Amino acid sequence: MKIALVHDQLHEFGGAERVFLTLKKIFPEAHVFTAYYTPSQLDKFAPSWREWNLKASFAQHIPFISRFASPLRFLDPWIWESFDFKGYDVVISSSGGHMCKGIITRPETVHIAYIHHQPRYLYYYATAMDWQRYLPIKIYGYFINHFLRLWDFVGSQRPDILVANSEETKKRIKKFYRRESVAIYPPVVIPNENRKMFKKSKQSYFVTLSRLVASKNIDLLMKTAKKNNFILKIIGTGKDKDYLKSIANENVEFLGRVNDSDLADIYMNARGFLNAAVDEEFGIAPIEAMSYGLPVIAYASGGLKETVKDGKNGFLFDELTEDALTGAILKLEKLFENDYKKMCQASINESKKYSESEFKRKILSLKPLSQYST
Repeated sequence: MKIALVHDQLHEFGGAERVFLTLKKIFPEAHVFTAYYTPSQLDKFAPSWREWNLKASFAQHIPFISRFASPLRFLDPWIWESFDFKGYDVVISSSGGHMCKGIITRPETVHIAYIHHQPRYLYYYATAMDWQRYLPIKIYGYFINHFLRLWDFVGSQRPDILVANSEETKKRIKKFYRRESVAIYPPVVIPNENRKMFKKSKQSYFVTLSRLVASKNIDLLMKTAKKNNFILKIIGTGKDKDYLKSIANENVEFLGRVNDSDLADIYMNARGFLNAAVDEEFGIAPIEAMSYGLPVIAYASGGLKETVKDGKNGFLFDELTEDALTGAILKLEKLFENDYKKMCQASINESKKYSESEFKRKILSLKPLSQYST
């Protein structure tokens, strides 16, 4: 069985790219297609990439493409329609903001599209860049986005099978694309049993792991930490890093990127994980935190309502305010020690639903792949 994998871009690495790398692990011989890639980034996150059969589009030759990818999104339809998938039995696209689900395959080729999210900027969901603040960009976006939204709908009709990364995404596929889909949650790396919580007593700090962009509302977490005088450890980088550092006080620690060993130590000793992101379709970082026994306190938005069971493995808050977040934190702090440990164990149990082996089982259960030999 000849298989191709298609991914939006291989420059920034987040949850969608982890899913793609898991697909590459499941189908190691699959050829890889992408709009563009950055070798230095691939060296960090996929050291064996030079052994792949990797093909990028013409966008790879555009100078500084990674810097100007957002204003050049009008090229996406031409990028994806430029690839030829003749000779492939199955093509699996891993589609997000750049809409690689819009590739064109031949009738004899089965196209399975794994949808991480629709292009948020086309459907008025929160995005990393608040482009509507700037009038010239807003005018440009108005015309370009109208065209892209039409093409996104056309592209969504091309796959034979649509797979959503959560029930929330499944609802949005039905709403915007008028198609049915099956939900398969993304894989999360589950730590070894002997590295899990209860190894050490919990400390008083809270932690978050996120890109540092406006839609993640990191500033709300920081203000709440200051108001309630607890330590907040922030893992991750992003374009808002300098701004957030400029408004931080001594309660906040910026850790940047951390290796797996340090991340495990941070998680095992934290009191809880905080998340105030808006409109996230799934949210892998909270699940990773759960796998280390951390209760999650999250804004009740998007796919997080599926994974954070209020009062069982964490708490949800309904408003993006310091008072609402403080209220959820106080619920956690008021738990007796035995109840807190039960919540930690509930987090571990929840995380097991999203293991790599479970993801692989469900992907291979899709009819076109049921006869694939690993």
